[in-house]
Amino acid sequence: MGIDINATSVTLLALGRQGQGYRVEAYAREPLAPNTVLDQHIADPEALAAALSRAWLKTGSRLKGVAVAVAGEAVISKLIEMPAGLHTDELEQQVRLEAGQYIPYPLEDVALDFEVQGPVPGNPQRVQVLLVACRNERVEALETVLGLAGLTARVVDTQPLALERCLLLLAAHLPLATPGAVALLDIGPALSRFSVLHGQRVIYSREQLFGSGLLMEALQRRYGLTLEQALLAQSQGRLPQGCAEELLQPFEQEVLQQVSRSLQQFATSPQQQPLVQLLLAGDGSGLAGLERRVEGETGIDTSLANPFRAMPMGPRVDPQVLNEQAPNLLLACGLALRGFD
Repeated sequence: MGIDINATSVTLLALGRQGQGYRVEAYAREPLAPNTVLDQHIADPEALAAALSRAWLKTGSRLKGVAVAVAGEAVISKLIEMPAGLHTDELEQQVRLEAGQYIPYPLEDVALDFEVQGPVPGNPQRVQVLLVACRNERVEALETVLGLAGLTARVVDTQPLALERCLLLLAAHLPLATPGAVALLDIGPALSRFSVLHGQRVIYSREQLFGSGLLMEALQRRYGLTLEQALLAQSQGRLPQGCAEELLQPFEQEVLQQVSRSLQQFATSPQQQPLVQLLLAGDGSGLAGLERRVEGETGIDTSLANPFRAMPMGPRVDPQVLNEQAPNLLLACGLALRGFD
């Protein structure tokens, strides 16, 4: 079971194996009271634990061991090179020796992890290894809250790695007319992440200080609406007068500018590849017709990310609700997938 904790809600998603693929076993989302999570720090552990307990009861699942993630800016990550062919124990020992060069804290104060990314381009004798580290206090804060909710952290991952895991799943089920690179723009409340997958590897990833948080605050302050309520009203043609012109349309323009900026930065990077598909995800991707506007502006096939398109669903899961929420569930899905590594 993967758990996504952000400033506005907690999301629980459980996956199981079915044949060579996966099946959605359980899903629930529970809103958080304001100021429960502030700037990706847990400000009210008891309120967060209570929300997690309510969400867990909604799932109807018996799973108590979960996977959670620490936020991107709380994580130090570095791509390093290692000799190819090392056994896991040797690799782990070598990574710890290298880690001291890149981490500005005593190693006993951090949780370390690493993931082999593949051979170094042009040098098959060496491999690229992604080193990630996080202060122990951030991990312990998550474990404490989960304990209050009666849950156990089996895996503490990082948000970037969990999203990349989900992107691999998404790309595997895209009906691409021509082979090429696939990009994902995930618009969170505070940060957006633009990632590119090519040849079953994430070759490019960059975070930007752009998100839907200011739009959420303005909607609540001016119209007493959550973002979810505003997007539903937009799809049904019953938005309060002036809301679209004052808030939604300017935000759409900002998204288009963000897409353009991300594409330009990727096009001038050493990893540049022709893009054949662009996926949109996150709370900020739900504006009516946004994918058509992005496709019109960029000329790249664009769609909303849905990792569950090819997955069967268990009897406790409402397929309509899950598919409507799918672009917001990539992190929870990537965390749930970690249980099968």
